[in-house]
Amino acid sequence: MAEPKCATCPWRARYDRAPKSILGRIWRWHIGFCPGWKAYMKSLSEPEREKLRAQYNLKK
Repeated sequence: MAEPKCATCPWRARYDRAPKSILGRIWRWHIGFCPGWKAYMKSLSEPEREKLRAQYNLKK
């Protein structure tokens, strides 16, 4: 599998700017099952993962 581009994803940027926008909400829903997002999270250090969990209100 290719390396996930989650750090530079335009939909993620849209969520960051406007979380309640339709595209922002679709992105947030999407990361719940996206294998690329899961691989991206595993590639991060624990402090970075915790920061994203807090930022996006994610479960462990």
